[in-house]
Amino acid sequence: MKFKFNDIANAISVASGVTLAGIIGVGTYIFVNKDAIIDDIKDAAIESVTGGMGGSLGGSLGAPDLAPPDNSAAVPPVGGGFGIPN
Repeated sequence: MKFKFNDIANAISVASGVTLAGIIGVGTYIFVNKDAIIDDIKDAAIESVTGGMGGSLGGSLGAPDLAPPDNSAAVPPVGGGFGIPN
C-alpha cells in the first residue's frame, strides 16, 4: 500500500487540530474555574499543614498532655531544698 504525501499531510493536520482543540478546551476550563481551583489548592495546603490539629488554630494546638506520669518523682516543697537543715 502506498501513501501519498497528501494523505500524510492530512493526517498530521488532523492530529494537530485535535491537539490544539484540546489545549484550548483545557485552557478555557482553567480560566473559567480558576477561583475554585485556587480555593481547592489553598484548602489542601492548609489541611496538609495543620494535619492532625483538626483544622483549628485556637486552643491546645494538638499539644500532648504535659502532666507528669503517675510514677514520676514529686516536686519537693518550696524551701525544702536538698534536705540540708537550716
